[in-house]
Amino acid sequence: MTAEAVLDRPTSDDGGKGLKTGTLGLASSVVIGVASTAPAYSLAVTLGLVVGYVGAQAPIIVILAFIPILFVSIGYQQLNKREPDCGTTFTWATKAFGPKTGWMGGWGILAADILVMASLAQVAGQYVFLLFDNKHIGNNAASGWVLFVGLLWMVVMTYICYRGIEISARIQQALLSLEVVVLIIFAITALFKAYGSNAPATATHISGSWFNPFHISSFSTFSQAIILMLFIYWGWDSAVSVNEETKDREKTPGRAAVISTVLLLATYVIVTIAAQSYAGVGTDGIGLAGGGGDNGNILSTVGSAVFGDSAYGKIMAHLLIILVLTSAAACTQTTILPTARTTLSMAAFKAIPERFAHIHKKYLTPTQSTIWMGIVSAILYVALNFQFSGGLITDAVTAIGIMIAFYYGLTGFACTWYYRRELQGFKNLMLRGVIPFLGGVMLFGGMIITIKQDWSPDSSEVSWHMQFAPHWVIGFAFLLGVGAIVVGFILMFIASAFYQPFFTGQTLNRDTPIFLADDAPITAGLTLPDSYSQEGTVLASDFSNLPPGVTATDPLTGETYRAP
Repeated sequence: MTAEAVLDRPTSDDGGKGLKTGTLGLASSVVIGVASTAPAYSLAVTLGLVVGYVGAQAPIIVILAFIPILFVSIGYQQLNKREPDCGTTFTWATKAFGPKTGWMGGWGILAADILVMASLAQVAGQYVFLLFDNKHIGNNAASGWVLFVGLLWMVVMTYICYRGIEISARIQQALLSLEVVVLIIFAITALFKAYGSNAPATATHISGSWFNPFHISSFSTFSQAIILMLFIYWGWDSAVSVNEETKDREKTPGRAAVISTVLLLATYVIVTIAAQSYAGVGTDGIGLAGGGGDNGNILSTVGSAVFGDSAYGKIMAHLLIILVLTSAAACTQTTILPTARTTLSMAAFKAIPERFAHIHKKYLTPTQSTIWMGIVSAILYVALNFQFSGGLITDAVTAIGIMIAFYYGLTGFACTWYYRRELQGFKNLMLRGVIPFLGGVMLFGGMIITIKQDWSPDSSEVSWHMQFAPHWVIGFAFLLGVGAIVVGFILMFIASAFYQPFFTGQTLNRDTPIFLADDAPITAGLTLPDSYSQEGTVLASDFSNLPPGVTATDPLTGETYRAP
């Protein structure tokens, strides 16, 4: 039995990487985009830090931090219209600026995702014990039991992503629905009590000054708060990373990215105002500047105070714990999704080992990329957990701001440069030129400021004191963030010696179609057991999912492959 590796039907349009196409609609893509940011988890670990910097002006920081994110999301939308590739920044930056810049863009995604996985697993591990009222273990981030449960979460979420994108989307819909409902109940209850006759002593009414950035003490403080707040928006680009598995992939992922950012803005502004109105911005008790209490978790401690000690209150308090737990778990899963697809794209274009382009024969997911993402993240989690009582994990979260600003900003610049000859007309000038470029400028400016500020040991939980001249004391947030970039450059130069077809522009350049053939991906006229949504079977670039006994011919090289 022989199958020519050519297009059978144009609807099996997958970019030649073998992913299951047409699986996700607009709603599922938006769910993945929003859930990837882990709204509850992000607010729980970030809001107190931001209030510590800017006090009552936290709501305006939430709004202003949204601007560069919105600008870059428009760049994502415009680039995806022309190049709907799951490599996103890697592919787009390569086409715009060349292979070295593109490779570093891909590395930025990988480094940020791997760094955050340790924190996500740690939070998931803690909240499992808090859910069962075991605060002795749950409040000890460095506990071996927390580590064990966190690793189990990584295994489960990696398996779900390995099993298939359809399962991933369904789980995200359930988790996000619970998250949004409980956040809304929390916000409404907090505002109602803050304005009620029995308002707590910390309560304060909404004021116009909350939305005035000029009340912030200095530009340096303002900038640091903005960069920190970027973290709560980070992750919406997962909606674009699964573009090759969506319906109408030229339009749906871009729309989902923009919709996701707007929904996040609304959620964060409402919850921030509600929490600040009830708890205030002080450092004592449940004040937000004090982290909301002893364990520094805003939603848990402030939420418990909001709901009280009644039976209903205890139920809601446990729901808040479940909320943060599922939020961190969901983000763990949706962190694996885009990272695995970035490495899949890099492997398909021969920028890294081809094993990462391997596609599961049945599930049509990037097997090697998904598994290795889970393994590397687990190793890093274990390493960071046993150093300085887990403080390095907190510094890793802070360092992520550098990587976020780098690859988001790079995408903004890539959009403007990619379309530089197509900016005729006001609409094209703004959407493809000015707006993405301004987003890139804001983010790169923020990255430079963050690097400077993270140098100080005051910005980190852990610092390193040089034992030799000039005896600097450097914050580990700086070492982890800048160190990740340095490691990326080293790996890039090593890769350039082994993967010359990519680094010389043969496999991917401005004129290279994202398909492996000019008009279509590599496809065979066969149907796998679970491929009911496809009329043909899409083959991976390395033919790893070629059914047994089938022969396929690469339309570009003429080489013939036969599955054993």
